[in-house]
Amino acid sequence: MSLSKFFVLCVLHQKPMHGYEVVQAVEQTTKGCCSPTEGTVYPMLNEFEAGGYLTSHFDVVQGRERKVYTLTEKGTIAFQTAVDAWLEATDCIIASKAAAGALAISYDKAEPPCE
Repeated sequence: MSLSKFFVLCVLHQKPMHGYEVVQAVEQTTKGCCSPTEGTVYPMLNEFEAGGYLTSHFDVVQGRERKVYTLTEKGTIAFQTAVDAWLEATDCIIASKAAAGALAISYDKAEPPCE
């Protein structure tokens, strides 16, 4: 699962939201690291809904009718699975960083090549 999709599920795991609210919540949650546009979020929401990961209903929010999305049980399970997968990927990145750091230290201690 892409990070963008992960963050969409992450914010919807917190509470039901309408599409523009999802865009804002992802940007806020990631401190601007991930700033999806409405043009990328709405197709994701439609894909998740078609797959049974979300349901939607219309609600009036600040005087406007908005389509509000809610995670289903299937969506919650998918989010939990994605959390586990991204934690595993994070562990791999951290291990790679440690290995790269150890390699850099060994190069620093090595004798310079013949000049």
